[in-house]
Amino acid sequence: MATNKILVMSLIIVGAMLGGVIPGVTTGKTAKACPLYCLQVEYMTCLSSGDAKLPPRCNCCLAPKNCTLHLSDSTSIHCK
Repeated sequence: MATNKILVMSLIIVGAMLGGVIPGVTTGKTAKACPLYCLQVEYMTCLSSGDAKLPPRCNCCLAPKNCTLHLSDSTSIHCK
């Protein structure tokens, strides 16, 4: 019976560490939350691709860093 209690407590502690409940203990994995909206992007350009027109992405959250989204109204948004 005592072994079962120790096992349950161990699972709770490990779960709390992995879940980020215990301050100061991290697993190193972070999630990125993206907004659920899509801009009217015609094409995308990136510094790494030169002047090539790349397929559009919905917003900067889905585009790589240092890329520019060129919108259908002739404006552009630089993604940092």
